[in-house]
Amino acid sequence: MMRLRCLLPLFGLLFFSLVQVSASDAGTKPNVIFILLDDMGWGDFGVLHQNGLTDHKSHRTPLLDQMASEGAQLRAHYCPAPVCAPSRSSLLSGVHQGHTEVRDNQFDKALANNHTLASVMRTAGYQTWLVGKYGLQGGAERKGDDTATPEQWDAYPTKRGFDRFYGYVRHRDGHVHYPAEQWPLGDSESHRSPKQVWFNDDEVSQDLAKCYTTDLFAARGKDWIIDHVKSDSEQPFFLYLAFDTPHAALQLPSVEFPEGYGVNGGLQWLGKPGQMINTATGTVDGYRHPEYTGHGWSDAEERFATMVRRIDNAVGDLLQTLKDLSIDDNTMVVISCDNGPHHESYLQTLDGKRVNYTPQSFQSYGPFDGTKRDVWEGGIRVGTLAWWPGKIPAGSKNDHPSQFQDWMPTFAHAAGVAPPARTDGVSLLPTLTGQGEQRQGQVYIEYFQNGRTPSYGDFEKQKQNQRRHQMQVVFVDGYKGVRVNIQNHKDDFAIYDVKNDPKELNNLAGTSPEFEVLQKRMHDRVLQIRRSNESAKRPYDEEPIPGAAIEPSSQWAYQSFKGKFAYVPDVAGLTADDSGTSAKMDSAATSGAVQYQGSFTADETGWYEATLKCGTKTFARIHDAALIDADFNFEKGETFQTKICLAKGVHPVTVTTLAGDDSSVQLDWKYIGNQK
Repeated sequence: MMRLRCLLPLFGLLFFSLVQVSASDAGTKPNVIFILLDDMGWGDFGVLHQNGLTDHKSHRTPLLDQMASEGAQLRAHYCPAPVCAPSRSSLLSGVHQGHTEVRDNQFDKALANNHTLASVMRTAGYQTWLVGKYGLQGGAERKGDDTATPEQWDAYPTKRGFDRFYGYVRHRDGHVHYPAEQWPLGDSESHRSPKQVWFNDDEVSQDLAKCYTTDLFAARGKDWIIDHVKSDSEQPFFLYLAFDTPHAALQLPSVEFPEGYGVNGGLQWLGKPGQMINTATGTVDGYRHPEYTGHGWSDAEERFATMVRRIDNAVGDLLQTLKDLSIDDNTMVVISCDNGPHHESYLQTLDGKRVNYTPQSFQSYGPFDGTKRDVWEGGIRVGTLAWWPGKIPAGSKNDHPSQFQDWMPTFAHAAGVAPPARTDGVSLLPTLTGQGEQRQGQVYIEYFQNGRTPSYGDFEKQKQNQRRHQMQVVFVDGYKGVRVNIQNHKDDFAIYDVKNDPKELNNLAGTSPEFEVLQKRMHDRVLQIRRSNESAKRPYDEEPIPGAAIEPSSQWAYQSFKGKFAYVPDVAGLTADDSGTSAKMDSAATSGAVQYQGSFTADETGWYEATLKCGTKTFARIHDAALIDADFNFEKGETFQTKICLAKGVHPVTVTTLAGDDSSVQLDWKYIGNQK
């Protein structure tokens, strides 16, 4: 016999912050710019690591350092996976790797047709722009899509909430940084040949002679901002500026960075075919920053340091532009990275010898172990700065763990709206501004890669050449649990206090009864926050989700929220106008949203079929895992079902629905045995 039970209303208080910080308090919506760097390590930021290197070669990022001095450092921010495609998918979807559609090394797979950062910001009244690297378009084979068009790409940016797109669509195009040029030093034909750049529905690379993508993408975004402000538009904008550097091919700019910064200096968009930007001149791959020559560095080292410095120049140019336009105090800018540092150059000498590069050159992984594709700190902790003059205190630092899925609720709350209930993130505005109570977020990673951690001499010996295979990370009570080469869900987590042990040298697992309890909680937690994906199978996919130590109740605890919602909202931070308990999910509210919290008691361990019937958009969770999403793709009259493996016990259930004339919800459970 199965029993549907509810928790007391007190259970719901765990999910709410009483203070919501939003731009609507000031009567204006801030512009938002998110800058994503590609394969730039935590240690490549001057203010985080390079400036402290005294007995090791180093490079500089003076303008990023200035950004940090004027804003905040998020010193414990994590990417969702240690490689680009899944990280970008989680960023844009607002969910961690236990829920996103794109996992592991699924390059060019379609971003899920669901809420995105862009669609949420568009709903909030924003112009939405993407400039740079995408790689989540889907709809065509990776090696057979040279003639594909935006119409054939299922998840083209303008089909996922962006009003404008300018950049690389395909993952592989982002490996080189001169889209219109042959590059004889490339180590393969793919890295020697021109690439496609798209502007909405048009392929435009034929106009981009001598355009270096760091300059090209920064200039394009800068020009859109200038035009937007000069048009006297009162509409705020959201810009996702996704650089493809310093990833992959170690290609150099063609000329030095133009004098000055801002509206009348620095990079300029000229808009003329063959002279699209003011740095489309000189010698392709020909300029090296003078600070990095004459020191006996290798060719690859000079190239890498110059690439990072060019990003530094471009970001500084963009920030000065905001100041020149007098919109800096109403613009939030965040810069982060998709994963840890890479170790390739895609470069060969003229006589055909491959050129090697290693992030050891500048300790790009910082004080940590691990690089790109590792779940050690060097592969997943990413340099992150946030800047919003007058709102984010200058020179602030924070070591509270956070992750990419937190940006969707952060930007939504800054825009004065609630994010979708689907998000796994929490708003970081209290952390950034110092106002309000910061909700506890979740850092979670799962990833597969059939390689090994590099055998760098400054890595702990045990990690050197360690097999990766199936990997997983979860943070519980501030401790990091990490597993590599997972064979079975029973495999132990190594447990680290990374705040005090950033190199993960002291494994606390099994050292005391406290950590034995924490080990069990980590095993349970990773099952309670994720759902399996057939395209990325894990050894723990069919493990029954453990119940919670809570008492069942015969009632649903509900809270209703006034407002006009385009989607099912995450109600955290909203103030309830009514609350109570009910035997059924049939609140009398006729507008706004209603959240019900209760439980399901599984009398046996095994597979269950959950069936949701609802008259309006609805989203359901079990524990913190997505149970049924009847929000984005809701169709009236449809029945929604899922199968899930549950352990015997009590399981908390949260159902959020839009109120309306037909807003009753029914959730039924059926035991179907030990097999799906």
